[in-house]
Parts: sequence; structure tokens; C-alpha cells
Amino acid sequence: MPAKQTKGNVKKSRPAPARRRATIASRSDRHDLYQRAVQDVKAEIDFIDKWFKRITGRLPARLREDFCGTGNTSCEFARRRPGNSAVGFDIDQPTLDWGVQHNLPKMPEAAQKRVKLVNCNVLTPVAAGRRADVVLACNFSYWIFKERDLMVRYFREVHRSLVKDGVMFLDACGGWETLKAHRESRPERGFTYTWQQASFNPITHECQCYIHFKFKDGSSMPRAFSYNWRIYSLPEIREMLLEAGFRHVTIYWEGDDGQGGGNGIFLPATTGEDCPSFIVWISAEK
Repeated sequence: MPAKQTKGNVKKSRPAPARRRATIASRSDRHDLYQRAVQDVKAEIDFIDKWFKRITGRLPARLREDFCGTGNTSCEFARRRPGNSAVGFDIDQPTLDWGVQHNLPKMPEAAQKRVKLVNCNVLTPVAAGRRADVVLACNFSYWIFKERDLMVRYFREVHRSLVKDGVMFLDACGGWETLKAHRESRPERGFTYTWQQASFNPITHECQCYIHFKFKDGSSMPRAFSYNWRIYSLPEIREMLLEAGFRHVTIYWEGDDGQGGGNGIFLPATTGEDCPSFIVWISAEK
């Protein structure tokens, strides 16, 4: 039997430790952050619609999105018009699954049926990617092919996958800042996005890059995404596309906003300003 407690031997209970509140980083999803900070899929499809129609005289109806990740752009394309369909290729199944679970349900049911996200190597594309009006490779993802022969092989596969008047659209970046290690940050709604080029090899043009996210509570998501690429110049990309069989390649240069930045309007150009950094669109016509 326990001893009877008196006023002198009553033990004071200690207050329970405060429950540690989960950080914003621990509650955040890296794919959601990427889509919000990096992608502007409406602007991408606006650009493709505009210039595909100027090149071919019609609007595209079938899109193949290479290195599609979550398939965000594929979903936007299918959402645009009832006759549009899209197939996205990527080799990371968890990322594809995320897109199926988060992006497709936001679309009308009929549009969902017109999007397929497929685990597939773009060097050996499955039949679902054939006869595309447009093949899209965005966010410099094709720079994963560091050997020239491998890049030309990829472009040849794209050329074979397009319909007779099909067009490949891709983007590229350049400028002397891309040829050295650097870091740049910008505020987004609820977080800060940072792009870091951690290293650059001037002999091979290989670079190691990361995307980091930081939140207002001080928590962070370092190296949320990691990329190891070869940086190609615009003349190299043009030459490889022509070698792969494309008949005409166009570079679209961004206009100036008057304050040293871009205005979001990309137009065909044969000369460009020697900027510290730039991003361009490229079209390659079959």
C-alpha cells in the first residue's frame, strides 16, 4: 500500500513539454512548390498555340511532353480544347504518380481521359508518343544528354515521332553567368525559391545545379531538386537539330521591359543582346 501523502511529501507534477510545432517545410510538397515557382504552363501553351499556328496554319491537337515530371503542361494542353490530347514521358514513376494524384483530378473528367503519363525513356519512345503535332522539352531537361551523339539521337527520335508538319519546341538558357557557379533567389507566395549552379566545368560544360526552398518560419527544403547537365550553346543546339533532320530552326528572343529585365514576349531573332543571362524558346520544324 502506498504511503499516505501529507502536505510535506506531495510531489508537484511537472508541466508536459510543449509539443513542437511542425515546420512549414515539413508540411510542404516539393512538387507543388516546383510547379508554383518554376512553371507557367498557361504561358507555355499560349506560346505553342501561337507559333505552331503561324508555322502550320492550324492549331495543334496532339502533344508529347518529354521529361514531363508531374505532367502539368500536358494537363494544361488537354484542358485547352475538347479535341486536344497529351502524352507525357518520364522515367521517374513516383513523380508521374504525383501528377496522376494531384494534377489530373483538377481537370474535367473528359479532359482527364485525354492525358496519359507514361514511364518511358525518350530515347526509346513507346507507340503512344508517335504522330504528335508537337513534342515539347522544357526547363532544359534534355541537357541530361551530355554526349553530342546521344543528343542527336534524341532529336532524331523526336523527328520520327512528329507528323508531317510537326514541330518540336524546347527552351534553352545562356549568357556568361551560366558559365560559372552562381546563386539567385526570388520571393514567391509563402516561400523563397533559390536556383543554385553549384559548379561548372569549362572543359566539359557540365554543371551541377540545385533548387532550394526557404519558408518564413526559418525552415527550409535544401536541394529539393538536383540536376547534372551539360550546358549547350544556341549554335550547338541549332546544328544538332538540323543534323537530326529538322528543316528549319528558329530562336525566339525575349523583349526588354525597359528596366533590364524580360517582358515575357518572345519573338523570332537572329541576333541577341550579350546579357549576363537569358532564356529563349526554340522551334524545330519537321
